[in-house]
Amino acid sequence: MSNAQAEEFKAAGNAALQANKLTEAIESYTKAINADGTNHVYYSNRSAAYLKKGDANNALEDAKSTIALNPSFVKGYSRKGAALHALKRYNDAIAAFEEGLAKFPSDATLLKGVEDVKRDRDGPPPSARGGGGMGMPGGLGNLFGDNLIQNIMLNPKTRGYLNDAEFMAKIRKLQTDPNSLTEMISDPRIMEVLGMSLGVGGRGMDGEDEEDDNKPSSTGSSAASEIPKPKETAVPKKEEPTPMEEEEEDLSELTPEERKKKEDAKAAVKVKERGNELYKAKKFDEALAAYDEAIGLDPTNMTFLNNKAALYFTTKDWDKCIEACNQAVEVGKANRAPYEDRAKALVRCAKAYQKKGDLGEAIEKCKAAQLEYYDKATERLMKNWELEKKKADAAAYQDDDKAEESKQRGNEAFRNKDWGTAVKEYEEAVKRAPKNAAIRNNLSAALCKIMDFSGAKMHIEKAIELDPKYVKAWARKGDIEVLVKENHKAIESYKCGLALDPSNAACKEGLRKVQTLINSAGSNMTEEEKMERARHGMADPEIQSILQDPVIQQILKDFNENPKAANEAMANPSVRAKIEKLIASGVVQTA
Repeated sequence: MSNAQAEEFKAAGNAALQANKLTEAIESYTKAINADGTNHVYYSNRSAAYLKKGDANNALEDAKSTIALNPSFVKGYSRKGAALHALKRYNDAIAAFEEGLAKFPSDATLLKGVEDVKRDRDGPPPSARGGGGMGMPGGLGNLFGDNLIQNIMLNPKTRGYLNDAEFMAKIRKLQTDPNSLTEMISDPRIMEVLGMSLGVGGRGMDGEDEEDDNKPSSTGSSAASEIPKPKETAVPKKEEPTPMEEEEEDLSELTPEERKKKEDAKAAVKVKERGNELYKAKKFDEALAAYDEAIGLDPTNMTFLNNKAALYFTTKDWDKCIEACNQAVEVGKANRAPYEDRAKALVRCAKAYQKKGDLGEAIEKCKAAQLEYYDKATERLMKNWELEKKKADAAAYQDDDKAEESKQRGNEAFRNKDWGTAVKEYEEAVKRAPKNAAIRNNLSAALCKIMDFSGAKMHIEKAIELDPKYVKAWARKGDIEVLVKENHKAIESYKCGLALDPSNAACKEGLRKVQTLINSAGSNMTEEEKMERARHGMADPEIQSILQDPVIQQILKDFNENPKAANEAMANPSVRAKIEKLIASGVVQTA
């Protein structure tokens, strides 16, 4: 399938998702992934569909695939965080959002995601629950009031904590946000101070004595410190249970052959344990001899072969590891070993193949392991390898000479107006030379001819990413943006091209046309067309950001109420550029 077909499936998925036809949306996104498994957007969209359907586990897996394919795609982190939030894995969800914020610190979706998860994890503040925290009037906030530092200073046992910057930072956080106590319960100093605030001296939260509980309290009055404490009742130590001796099996009724088999099996286990000790000591040759001895005593137990395979894996003898794993699986099947043990051997075999660089066979072994015993960790491992294999296969497919041949065939088809063939040949050329900006420019032109503006825009933006000084690509980008009614973006694209080459005819003509289009829009468009153009502009996140700027809001207001102030503000190049962008997008209309 072509990239154009994949984009069609994605578009169908988007339409189904908007119509709340979730199963249909997932099926369409899956078809898009099957057509082009290297496009992170398809996984991201399917993750959203799964989450909307209530399948957070699959949503999480697709979010991870999105990040693996494109770590610079902000939605990957928001999808992952949202899925983990739905699974109530709050700390993991916060970590996912914060991983995204490390790259995109101002992203509103990620910031809100962290806030929502923390709210659900910590619950409403004590005052919102209608009562004080921990049964105290006024809630937890009163426990960490202004007198707390003074109380800590007066207590000889806690006074030294004030010199610890980390401890003081925690105290300050508790004073501003008492609900953060849940993050600090592992710090015994905080719990000691909390106990002191509750008025239970050196006692913990549950009222049980601390280790130094027998020392006199220094926070009370001298009279109080002289009050004798009740004698502790000695608790008799429980006698440790005597380990039961292993019951000896009655072998008297067995035949000599059966008895020997039983005895050999027991002896084999002991020999294996000796081999394990040698393995831990890194005496690999001796450990291997012990495992072979155990196999000789009991050839029906696959565990010993598994142990051999683990040893070979450690010593990086991949071929012998694979051989031992296969033997272990055969023995396991013949002697009805647990499915989990057989799966374990197959997974180790898969890892050995992966180390050898044979991802295809590694994936097949994982599939076999999943048939024996399904395991989520194995499923994740297999998916990661499948992504790696797709990338490796794509890299192995690259060939500049064959890319040039496909490009020339595409050029010939384009000249003959055979747009479908041109797209097919250019897409083949892109696969052969994915970093060739000129080929992507040609593909973008061909996609415009079949009205696939989304695909055309994607490839031209990739061409510019590969070669930011490619003037033809900037001109093509501007042309596409005019076609999709993004005039404000088209102006920028043409200007970027002219900054690189002031004499470029395509950029000059494109800029002239789009400016004429903007200036004549008011007189040549119906009210309905104007509204549609404004709605289209409002869908752009950049336009939304400009409109949320308080300075811009005031200037727009001044155009009606104080034109002089508005004109003075327009002298600022940054402000002028933003206002012109709003006009170009159709959001702000001039008379």
